[in-house]
Amino acid sequence: MTDIKREIASVFEEIAQGIETGSFAKSVSIAVPGVGSEHGENNVMAACLEAARDGIEVIYIGTLEAEGVETVYADCADDCLKEMEKLLNEGKADAAVAMHYPFPIGVATIGRVVAPATGQSYFLATTTGTAATDRVEAMVKGAIAGIATAKAYGIENPGVGILNLDGARQAEMILKKLSDNGYPIAAARSKRADGGVVMRGNDVLLGSQDVLVADSLTGNVLVKMLSAYSSGGSYETVGEGYGPGVGEGMNGIVLIISRASGSSLIAGAIRYAAAMAKGDLVNVYKKEMELAKKAGLTEILEERRSKSSKQEADEEVSAPPTEVVTFEISGIEVLDLDDAVNVLWREKIYAQSGMGCTGPVVMVSESNSEKALEILQKAGYVSED
Repeated sequence: MTDIKREIASVFEEIAQGIETGSFAKSVSIAVPGVGSEHGENNVMAACLEAARDGIEVIYIGTLEAEGVETVYADCADDCLKEMEKLLNEGKADAAVAMHYPFPIGVATIGRVVAPATGQSYFLATTTGTAATDRVEAMVKGAIAGIATAKAYGIENPGVGILNLDGARQAEMILKKLSDNGYPIAAARSKRADGGVVMRGNDVLLGSQDVLVADSLTGNVLVKMLSAYSSGGSYETVGEGYGPGVGEGMNGIVLIISRASGSSLIAGAIRYAAAMAKGDLVNVYKKEMELAKKAGLTEILEERRSKSSKQEADEEVSAPPTEVVTFEISGIEVLDLDDAVNVLWREKIYAQSGMGCTGPVVMVSESNSEKALEILQKAGYVSED
């Protein structure tokens, strides 16, 4: 048979399948290892069957068999992982959903959770893995990975919020620089009265954003709580798991679930995996990183590393004469407070660190307020907005 005839035959086969199933969308194949679940293999197989009814081709890796799902036999977790990687490498599976995967440094997962107050789903960046060894850099790269994942899912212009954690303000400033340099970032707004892109616990519950940026340890706690709060913690019922590993060191699509995940959540994770395969996550992420680097991501992060090294090398300075300080400068990381105070002391401006109503502050006199704010903005401790 010639190549043209094969192509025509393939088209007619797809049409016939579309007529039979009522769906003309290209099917995808998802590999799902089932050995190791705290709730047994039957729990995972139930999820595979549920996802298969949606038209997803599911390859179950384990010891069970069921009509409508292909099974690749493996009776231990290590063999399941080997079979999963083989299916991915040979192109027999477009993506995989696993309970464990050794992601390299530079790759972290983007979860998809449900806000309990509104039922609104959003992406949590990140939930496990390590986007970078520096906390702020990891959050910035997590934000870009979250944007790419949301776009691959079909959200054209996802709103990004940053959880109110150590590193949030620095991450916000870097993302703003990227935005000013041409990288398109839509900022979400907190539902709290003071608004802003920095999200509070309320926004976690409300789903005020399409992408919520956090460090992976905090994200890991959040995804566990949001998925298992209705069961008391023993059975994860809500959401779609920890999500795909995203980063420059990742070529395929592997999503993570917990060993405590229930069948409904696993079925959601399989649908999530299918969406990522159809949305071409790997290439969408590459394009996002290209845009971010074009906007100066590499240079901005390198400047931050150089600044941190210089601060560590600088000797601590003595305080200028004490004066009454009543003006608060906010938006500074708690870990940067002492450094910010030292910067002002070097300029002969007396300052003290403190804690205001909305977080850490540097306090100076009213007469030095404008000059101190200008110095801290120039040094990169405070946003120029």
